[in-house]
Amino acid sequence: MSAAHPVFARWPAQYPDRLQLFSAPTPNGVKAGIMLEETGLPYEAHRIDIMANESHDPAFLALNPNGKIPAIYDPEGPSGKPLALFESGAILLYLADKSGQFLSADPNTRYETIQWVMWQMGGVGPMFGQLGFFHKFAGREYEDKRPRDRYAAESARLLGVLDAQLAGRSWIMGDEYSIADISLLGWVRNLIGFYEAAEIVGFDRFTQVQRWLDAGLARPAVQRGLTVTAA
Repeated sequence: MSAAHPVFARWPAQYPDRLQLFSAPTPNGVKAGIMLEETGLPYEAHRIDIMANESHDPAFLALNPNGKIPAIYDPEGPSGKPLALFESGAILLYLADKSGQFLSADPNTRYETIQWVMWQMGGVGPMFGQLGFFHKFAGREYEDKRPRDRYAAESARLLGVLDAQLAGRSWIMGDEYSIADISLLGWVRNLIGFYEAAEIVGFDRFTQVQRWLDAGLARPAVQRGLTVTAA
């Protein structure tokens, strides 16, 4: 039973037969919420207050030893056995396979889609996050602006890669919306919104990214997914 997992002593499940989401409205956190809303899989959301260090609560660490959000607990995992899973990219892949949605069954397209998710995980997330630190948060007080400028330049380069991929395409993989789009929407939104970095990366240049972002944020499931673990 899912209720036996230590995480539920701290965050009780009202619907223990449903997939359980433990997250917060961060660029990584919203990926799982958006995906769950897009797929229509039954789930229950639990907000983890990362500012209060709840992601390092022993009950949460029993679910995710890395102490980061998002994490999920599926009482009906593969082969009918419960599954606890962390890392937002892994969660997207799992939910795509579980639902049969947003990841092509064609092997070539499948791996090409996964490559863009890995690109987001390995490049966009870390670079945009560092730019946010040095541009808006504590790092902006540093007199040496070279770290900020380095991350701004690399973030702009990554946006250029995305802009080129989107030329002539509705979505990253073409006509079909996929987990590649879901992985990136929250990060691009955060970069120009919460991080206030549109000007420093020259976001106005990336017209394809702007079009794609507007289309993605207009999706009702995305709008819901952005707020499922909001305060």
